[in-house]
Amino acid sequence: MAKKRPATLEDVQNNCLAMRAQKAVRTMTRAYDEAMRPIGVTSAQFTLLMYVKSGAGQSISFMAEMLSMERTTLTRNLRPLEKAGLVAISNEGYRRTRSISLTEAGEQKLKDGLPLWREVQERTVRKLGDNWRETRRMLDKLATIG
Repeated sequence: MAKKRPATLEDVQNNCLAMRAQKAVRTMTRAYDEAMRPIGVTSAQFTLLMYVKSGAGQSISFMAEMLSMERTTLTRNLRPLEKAGLVAISNEGYRRTRSISLTEAGEQKLKDGLPLWREVQERTVRKLGDNWRETRRMLDKLATIG
């Protein structure tokens, strides 16, 4: 069996998928954050509001799993939304679970944000051109690696 040569800095710079993914995430986050600025939330907060809306009443643990996040990280990220009155987090109940739901203010924030999201989303899709569906498929595939 042939011996593998040690990785080099050039290997990492030219081939590291994690490095390229992180760069892409930072670039995309800036674009979506800028789009959400008029309504006073970040793109990550907007995403959390969307997940809360789609899984209303679900537990924080369930949401964390859906988002591939640690439960404590999700809880920490939800605090500013709770403080702003956009989400309501229940007290611990059965098996120490806490459920989360949108408030009326959270519903309104989503309503206000959807046109902003659509604008940046359409701009991004136009830049990707015919490759946008394949890009989405590959991102979904990357999310399953681990």
